Amino acid sequence: MENWSVEQVCNWLKQRNLGELVPKFREEEVSGAALLALNDRMVQQLVKKIGHQAVLMDLIKKYQQQKSGLESLTYCCEAASQKFPEVVSGKNLKSFFARHKMLQWTSSYALPDFPYDVKCILAEKKCPDHSMRIRIIEFLQADMTKYLEGSLYPNSQQYNIVVNALLQSYPFLDEDGNGFLLWKRALKDRFKYVRRPIEDDEQVVRNKCKFGHRRGQSRKSSFAENKLDDVQGQVEEEPAHLKDSAMGLHIKWLNQEYMKTQRNWEEVDNRMNVTIEIRRKMISNKTPLKDILRLFPFLRCPYQLFREFQLLTHMDIYKKTVEILEIYSENILSLYVVRNNPINIMLQENLKQHTEEDVLKYMKMTAACLLLPEVFGDDSSLFAAVNEEVQAVTPVMEVKNPFNVNSCEFALYIEREELAQLDDCTMALAALVAAFHVFDIPCPKGIHRTLNFLDSLVFEERNPASLPG
Repeated sequence: MENWSVEQVCNWLKQRNLGELVPKFREEEVSGAALLALNDRMVQQLVKKIGHQAVLMDLIKKYQQQKSGLESLTYCCEAASQKFPEVVSGKNLKSFFARHKMLQWTSSYALPDFPYDVKCILAEKKCPDHSMRIRIIEFLQADMTKYLEGSLYPNSQQYNIVVNALLQSYPFLDEDGNGFLLWKRALKDRFKYVRRPIEDDEQVVRNKCKFGHRRGQSRKSSFAENKLDDVQGQVEEEPAHLKDSAMGLHIKWLNQEYMKTQRNWEEVDNRMNVTIEIRRKMISNKTPLKDILRLFPFLRCPYQLFREFQLLTHMDIYKKTVEILEIYSENILSLYVVRNNPINIMLQENLKQHTEEDVLKYMKMTAACLLLPEVFGDDSSLFAAVNEEVQAVTPVMEVKNPFNVNSCEFALYIEREELAQLDDCTMALAALVAAFHVFDIPCPKGIHRTLNFLDSLVFEERNPASLPG
């Protein structure tokens, strides 16, 4: 139930003679995870009839009782592991507890008890200012660390669960549909900020060594700081009419803010809005991409790339991409043309190793994304480089270990340079489509059919392209 979509929840309501509730549940976008997180107050807001309220709460309670049975099983396993370590220790038990912890996260996460001043702002449904945002993020980060038993490395799904819980409880924080990525990025930045000075935590030290950190900074970040010096110098060297103008000051501020750990995202949005005209003019005049990114480095952030796309098209590219993969992934994987493809074979081998519904769904959506060019007979190397070096100069995804949930990596490359790192294949595909439009890059003939299919669905064309028969 935790992984049900809104439509699955609606079907479940119909089966239990609660069909009257479907329109309201659709309007409020109540997914399976949201359904299980409902409290008495939320149910009273959603459901008007007392009889329906009682039935709904009873169904939720029964599911939670079933879940408590799983927790009892966990307790028995822990007791058995102490009494008979040779029987239940090792990888099988470790795998069991890892899956159980994820189930706990998905079904039972509740927001922390915010301080009084934060509660007052949220109760008045006021959009918090920058300092209040930081306060909220700090408490969410501390609460997540508690749930993670001290770990400072949440995975993408755990970030999603927490941000969804925040926005479901306080919908006005969603900011016209743009809030999810904004809050998620701020939360991830907060964890990075907390990890940076730590030198005595075993997990943090191990990850710093693994990824080449020195004194709390990675080689990439050191390189980025060196680039900042170049960028700031270049901004200072801009022509006088730009350097001394208000526009030049906005650009300089954006470059300085880009290198901060704690960024004022609200002000970033404002200044990106102010500078969009000069940015679009530079892009339409075919200004080299490296110069665009030098002046507007926030276009390297997935959230700002998606936001720029939305400013241009009035479409939420990330939301649309999720919908496309959810609708078409099963159809794509069932096509004969991809049956013997190495990616599909890799997928089938990995599917056997997992039973969790959310992991299986993630793997299938990843495979469907990577197999799209094969379906349309396009050149896959112009679309994604899977476990190999990027060769294309046009936007292309770089994907490493796509079906390993612990070590998968996704990035967007343009002109053989990394533009951004992404959380998953869905986000990488959204960034790929957005990059062609945001940077006004002509579509290569080799993947024209694939991108035409995606564009027709994203822009909701009256007669969208369809999958080959």
